[in-house]
Amino acid sequence: MKRLTALLLSIGLCSVASADVIRVAESDFNAGAGLITFSEYSLGTVNPFYTPIDYGGAAGDPDVSFDGWFTGQSLSTVPGTDCPGSAPTACVVGTPTGPLSLDGSSPDTFITTDGSNPTSPVLSGTPRFSGPIAILFSTDQFGVGFDGGFFDLAGSTAITAFDRAGGLLGSVSNTGTGIEFLGLVTDDDTASIAGVFLDLIGSEPFGFAIDNIRFGGVGDIDIDDGDNGDSDVPEPETLMLMLISLLAVRAVRRR
Repeated sequence: MKRLTALLLSIGLCSVASADVIRVAESDFNAGAGLITFSEYSLGTVNPFYTPIDYGGAAGDPDVSFDGWFTGQSLSTVPGTDCPGSAPTACVVGTPTGPLSLDGSSPDTFITTDGSNPTSPVLSGTPRFSGPIAILFSTDQFGVGFDGGFFDLAGSTAITAFDRAGGLLGSVSNTGTGIEFLGLVTDDDTASIAGVFLDLIGSEPFGFAIDNIRFGGVGDIDIDDGDNGDSDVPEPETLMLMLISLLAVRAVRRR
């Protein structure tokens, strides 16, 4: 019993310590969340840098910066294999190194117009609408999301979240076409997202850009199980902790 309990406890703690992500809707971000629309700076601004004052945030809100990718990443030399069907200019591979930082030698991002987006201007990677976009926060966030598109194919583009050490937290991809909100939060209710990254994972004939970035802490995002497709069924980590508790109670009763 002792060995079994120790083993289950070890497995349970490992599961709890490893954050994942849950997809959220734009409506889950409340009025307290940060919002960047890219209309704050002039067209052509390269790798815009935002302080809370620039986007109407409060003291303690994060600085937000942009570039092509994070240090440790690079363009794939075999995009047809790494990102089947995607443009070679937006097929990025590699794992970010810690602490998470933007790679100054990566292709720039810039503010531009987009006739396919009703809330233009937008932020594009290089080349226009066919380059990756990395976003870095000065302090860790619970959730991040933005309008992506214009998508011509489902499953073509993904937003991926990383922690401050460069570790992968998880990703979500577009499920349809047009302009789609791509948002995620950590599944353990912790502010663990240091940065997010958007690039192609499949064929996207006419490229993509981002707009209306939202971000914030636990108090800034109201997760509604009905909206997110989640159910009241306990997560595996919760079931594991319940089992550990039952085994502990059983062991005490035996003594």
